[in-house]
Amino acid sequence: MTNYESFWTLDSFAFVGNTAKKPFPAMSYAALKKKGKTVIPVDPSVDAIQGDSTYRDLESLPEAVQGVVIEVPREETKDWVEQAAAQGIRHVWIHMGRETPEALELARDKDINVRSGTCAVMYLQGGYHSIHKWINKALGKY
Repeated sequence: MTNYESFWTLDSFAFVGNTAKKPFPAMSYAALKKKGKTVIPVDPSVDAIQGDSTYRDLESLPEAVQGVVIEVPREETKDWVEQAAAQGIRHVWIHMGRETPEALELARDKDINVRSGTCAVMYLQGGYHSIHKWINKALGKY
């Protein structure tokens, strides 16, 4: 099992988005809910995601989570990694194109197992996203 695959074996996740600036990672969120995982939406710009109340930050979560999925504008990524570190969360997924050198360095400095550079959906759903999985496996990036 790869480091990327092992992320999805965790039992509980916070999904961080900013709907006012970029669509929330709804497909990944719904896929994990369907698998019976605990998923908590964090989005300071809306009150609910898929009928679930959102939280403004990681500190206000109703329970501890094992992993965080971050899909926000790049300029916000480092701040969310810092919040994860402050909450003792050791597993972070930064959606492809959302990572920054500063966020990745901070994660390493805080001993966070960060996954980045790829799309979460290809690990959680079939369909057309499976082509991404096949290409990444061929390139050794899966």
